[in-house]
Amino acid sequence: MEIRDKKILVLGGWGLVGSAICHKLMEHNPSAIIISSLRENEAKEAVEALRKEYKDKNPEMFIPKWGNIFTRTEFKDLNWADVLANKDWRKLVISDIYDELDDNILKSSAIYDLVTETKPDIVIDCINTATAIAYQDVYSTTRAVRVGLAKNEINEDTVERLLASIYMPQLIRHVQLVYRSLLDNSVKMYMKIGTSGTGGMGLNIPYTHSEESPSRVLLAKSGVAGAQTLLLFLMARTPNAPLVKEIKPTAAIAWKKIAFDKVYRKGQPIRLVDMNIQDAKPITEPFRKDDLTGVQDLNKDYESVFIDTGENGIFSKGEFQAISSLGQMEVVTPEDIAVYTIFEILGGNTGHDVIQGLDSFSLGPTYRGGMLHNQAIKKLNELEKKYNIHSIAFEALGPPRLSKLLYEAHIINLIVGKIKNIVNYTPEQLSNEAFNEVSKNNVLRSEMLSIGLGILLPDGKKYLRGKNLIVPNIGSDEIIELNDELINYWCKKGWIDLRPSNMQVWIDRFKKIIAQADSISADETSSRFTYNIDYWDNFEDIDEGKVVGWIFEFEDKGWRFKR
Repeated sequence: MEIRDKKILVLGGWGLVGSAICHKLMEHNPSAIIISSLRENEAKEAVEALRKEYKDKNPEMFIPKWGNIFTRTEFKDLNWADVLANKDWRKLVISDIYDELDDNILKSSAIYDLVTETKPDIVIDCINTATAIAYQDVYSTTRAVRVGLAKNEINEDTVERLLASIYMPQLIRHVQLVYRSLLDNSVKMYMKIGTSGTGGMGLNIPYTHSEESPSRVLLAKSGVAGAQTLLLFLMARTPNAPLVKEIKPTAAIAWKKIAFDKVYRKGQPIRLVDMNIQDAKPITEPFRKDDLTGVQDLNKDYESVFIDTGENGIFSKGEFQAISSLGQMEVVTPEDIAVYTIFEILGGNTGHDVIQGLDSFSLGPTYRGGMLHNQAIKKLNELEKKYNIHSIAFEALGPPRLSKLLYEAHIINLIVGKIKNIVNYTPEQLSNEAFNEVSKNNVLRSEMLSIGLGILLPDGKKYLRGKNLIVPNIGSDEIIELNDELINYWCKKGWIDLRPSNMQVWIDRFKKIIAQADSISADETSSRFTYNIDYWDNFEDIDEGKVVGWIFEFEDKGWRFKR
């Protein structure tokens, strides 16, 4: 359909993809673009940016709207934790989800009010619905109910919180509300920018947030995303419904900017902490997650070089390079998504509308993403040199194993310098050198501890920790009796392991990398092989992100088959 002179509502218009789509829309002269975002400042910021860039256009054509569209209007600007903490409000939330849909529920909803007020011709939904619903984490609330049942202390509050976090009823109600909002207000087209939940990877995805692999919470996100696609497919088959399409990116979407600044996680800057070697805790003592004895607050924030991926947060060079490596999530740019979105709205056939083909029409990595990826890595390297800093890991992506591997590779890099030099070290020598590096390098040690990594010392009897310890993922009041099996498991999941046994693992890894590359003939110059000598720069350095990308593919079997 035509975009010219049409009023368009962009849900999630402040975000990375939403912003790119707004710019692409302006090439087709819409009459108005309504930018909806969760927070007021986001919506207004997006509108001001558009007004500033398109000075020749009527500034009133850009309209900011804000609030949580997954609840009723009276709750849309409130903190969701506060809503669920209020007994009366919580009962309303549960009724809105589970009761039969009637006019009262319909006309109380924020999404219905928004569409009714703005009366758009086209709705482009860039909100990550699957994340919004699935990351309420029904597993945590279920655990609270089970603990209460075991103690015969189950209460109404706990059960209601569980009911309010169950995914499918929420998704079904949301799709019902969207459908009625579109239908009642004569919206002509609903365009959804969806998600696969795993960046295009499968059940072997290595990235989790300290849960098992694959993560139940992550798979819940994929499940919700898939369920939503099928519900939209049904909506598209409904007589008199608006035209419905969905583009489902299956790669890491990046990026917004590359910079040096404070490192934020969950909206807050990471505070730097440290622990002196002499304060290392003995393995023989019980473990408490809230035991901060010996942990020092350095009274400053963590600063580093990073790449900002919008709603998905900021990543270090190492994290970004690892997840965007060939065979991992790789990269699709928001501009790529915007181009396909607009082409589909105009009636084109991109081959990426999953509503038209639930089988294989997902949008994977792009030529542009691959080309610009090298520029991004180059820029990150330049900024590292400029600020004399190493951008290794922030533990903003997960799993802790990613951060652990990146930092362990970095420590080895500081010691041996080149992949080919690894053969000159025994596990014991490497362990001793690694311990010396961690002992004397206060900045390195502080960064690792500050992002939540534990550090097991070479004797395997003592460890260092910061205020926040990502592994194990337990409550602050839980006490764990430590043993070798548990320590080994935690080291595999996300602790820096300075023991000789782990150094042997790294020596073997590098030998495999060398052997794999050396097995490829120098005369073989086709596109058949990836990990050849050229990829590894003739073994003259250790690129942490590349190494961890290789580990995820060949050890963790976390590689993508379909592009």
